[in-house]
Amino acid sequence: DVFKDFALHSKTLSKALRDDDNNYTDYIGSLDHGIFDIISNKNSHIYSRIYPNLSKYIKKNMDKAHQIIYYGAPGTGKSYKIKEKLEGVSKENIFRTTFHPDSDYSTFVGAYKPSRGRKPLYGLNGGLTVRLNDGEDLSEEMITYKFIPQAFLNAYMRAYGTTDNVYLVIEEINRGNCAQIFGDLFQLLDRDENGVSEYCIKADADLRAYLEEELGADSDAIKDGELCLPSNLYIYATMNTSDQSLFPIDSAFKRRWDWEYEPIKYKNTNWIIDINGNKYSWVSFQREINKRIYDATSSEDKMLGDYFVNPSDGIVTEKILLNKILFYLWNDVCKDGEGDIFKTADNEEVTFSDLHGDGGTDKLIAMMTYLKVEEA
Repeated sequence: DVFKDFALHSKTLSKALRDDDNNYTDYIGSLDHGIFDIISNKNSHIYSRIYPNLSKYIKKNMDKAHQIIYYGAPGTGKSYKIKEKLEGVSKENIFRTTFHPDSDYSTFVGAYKPSRGRKPLYGLNGGLTVRLNDGEDLSEEMITYKFIPQAFLNAYMRAYGTTDNVYLVIEEINRGNCAQIFGDLFQLLDRDENGVSEYCIKADADLRAYLEEELGADSDAIKDGELCLPSNLYIYATMNTSDQSLFPIDSAFKRRWDWEYEPIKYKNTNWIIDINGNKYSWVSFQREINKRIYDATSSEDKMLGDYFVNPSDGIVTEKILLNKILFYLWNDVCKDGEGDIFKTADNEEVTFSDLHGDGGTDKLIAMMTYLKVEEA
């Protein structure tokens, strides 16, 4: 959509105009509605002159965001957005990891770890030490130590070994302590206009030895003993805003990333909730619950995303509703009585266990009626 291209990339437009053979900036400024007068007349000579440059710079600008964090409420499709973005990319150029509270530098970059190996067996033959052989050389198992690369280093080495774009995907980035996990790699996230690290860092002795052994001492990946992110290495991450309190991300780390919000779209309009044959609209339920969550918390963090559940047939069963959705709402949203969700009437509250006991299905249906969920 050309209109969106112009609207969303004004800086790109300015650059395209500056690089055009004829500078139309003054002329555009004199128009009543500026660039939009040109958009309305795609046959104009000005449009035909600047659009090729604009398209080129839009494409280039899209590739400039080397580090993006996709954030939003649970189930909004953040991981799916990355999957779509990497459609057609060879698997050998995609590296994935998931952060968690026990993640650290060694599990992200690499470290020496014990490994099973074998050692040759020797014996004495007179005054000589010889390799024991019984039809073949004899050996025995032993524990040895070697450097084991992890997701970051594997992606880093791959990027230096190809001209293709390479992608490191970090799921749940705020579930781990980013300062502890990235360590001094933090400095590499500052990229210049070409996507190369502005500030290189010295590799420690183990890391340097490993890279020189794998890639060669003359490789750019370890030039002068330093690490430097190449322009073809991209890092994408996902973050549930409801998990922000787990490990807060400091401002210095945040500013080194581009951020893209993934909103709730309420798009699964054909999904239904089936409670003992009573059918309700999933989107109606989702909207009502999210409205009550926002009214109670003044935040979108704990809202239900479009794919908080993902039934293969589009039917949210009573079991899924109880054990996944309502369990989440009871424990994470309404634990302090917020939200006015677990009620069958204005003055009649219901507990989570009530919905599982005798008459639980009837209470669940009454609860849907109280919430004014539309029937499907």
